[in-house]
Amino acid sequence: MATTVDTGGPRVRVLETANDRLLDANVWIYTGSRLLERPPSAAADSPLTRAADRLATRDGRACEIVHTIRLCAYPLPDRRADATVAAVVTALDLTPYRSSADTLLLGSLVLDVVMLGCTYALTRLSVGRALRPVRAMTDQATQWSAVASDERFGTAGHPAELARLGASLDALLDRIRTVLRHERQLTGELSHELRTPLTRIVMELGWWGSRPRTDAETRATLEAVAEAARSMRTIRDTVLDDARESALDPATVPGATDVGPIIDRLLRNFTPPGRVKLVLLEPPTPALVAGVAPALLERILSPLLANAARYAHSHVTVSVSARQVPGTVRIDVVDDGPGVPETFVGELFQPGRRAVGGEVPHDPGHTPGARFTVSLPGG
Repeated sequence: MATTVDTGGPRVRVLETANDRLLDANVWIYTGSRLLERPPSAAADSPLTRAADRLATRDGRACEIVHTIRLCAYPLPDRRADATVAAVVTALDLTPYRSSADTLLLGSLVLDVVMLGCTYALTRLSVGRALRPVRAMTDQATQWSAVASDERFGTAGHPAELARLGASLDALLDRIRTVLRHERQLTGELSHELRTPLTRIVMELGWWGSRPRTDAETRATLEAVAEAARSMRTIRDTVLDDARESALDPATVPGATDVGPIIDRLLRNFTPPGRVKLVLLEPPTPALVAGVAPALLERILSPLLANAARYAHSHVTVSVSARQVPGTVRIDVVDDGPGVPETFVGELFQPGRRAVGGEVPHDPGHTPGARFTVSLPGG
C-alpha cells in the first residue's frame, strides 16, 4: 500500500491503480494530521478513524487494538529530506485468528480429556492385571487358613514381588497353624492332666455315698476330695501360666521351637558308647523354627539318637536342614550301622518291636546304615 503513495513532489499524492478496492478497504492515509483517504466503510467519527488519527500523529511505527480490530501505523519519509511527510494506517480484523485460537484451545482440551481417559483406562487395566495374582493369593490364603491346610505358595516360579508376598503369607499361615495346634495341645494336656484328680473325686464321692459312713471316713473322704481339688488347681495354674508366658513374648509363637538350641543341648547331654562319635552336619540356621513344643521335639529326637548310637559302627551323623516344601523342617538322623533288615521293615514301627526302631519314617534307599527323617511343621 505504501507504494501507491507518492511523496516525491511538493504535495503528497495517492496514486490510483486498477482493482485497488482491496487495498482501500482497511487503509487510512495521512499527511501530517490531515486525512487524505479512509475506508469507505469507516465514518469520519467512528472509533476506528479516531484511533487511526491518534496513530498517525505518533512518531515511528505504532499499533493499537480497538475491539477486535488491530490498527498499525507505518510512516512514509520524504525522499528529498529526512522527515516524515505521510503515514499509512492499516486495519486487520482479529476475529478469525481468535476464533482459530479458541477452536485450537477447545480441541486441545478435548484431546487432553481423551488422553487422560485413555491413560486412566490403561492404567486401571494394567494395575488390575498386575494385582490379579495378589487377589488370587489372598483368597487362597483365606481358604487355606479356614481349613488349616498344609498347602503353601512357595517362592519358585513367581516374580520377585509375588515371591516375597508368598513367603510372607506362608509365614502367616504357619503362624496361624502353629497357634491353633498349640491351643489344641493345651486343651488336650489340660484335659489329660485333670482327668486323674477328677476321677479320684468321683470315686471318693461314689464310695462315700454307697452306704452310711462314720465321721472318720467322711473326714478322710473330704480330705481326699480337697487334695484332688488342690491338685486340679495346681495343674490348671501351671498349664495356664506357661501358656500366658508364651503369649506375652511377641518374638516367639506359642508352641514353636528354635531347632538349633534343642539339637545343641541334646548332643551335649547325650553320652554315646566309646566307639561312637556324634557329628553335626549342616548346623541349623537361626531362623529354623519348628511348630512343636520344645519338650515334644526332645522326646522325638532322643530315641532316634539312642537307637542310632546303639547300632552304629563308628559314628552317628545328625544333620538338620529345611526341606524344599515351604513351612517344613527336616531333621535327619543317619548312622553307619547294619541298617534295617528287609524282612523287618514291615514291623519297624510296631509297639514292642525292636530292630533299629523309631517314631518317624525310615529311608530304605540309604546305604550303608540307616536314615530316619523327622518332618516337622514350620513355626
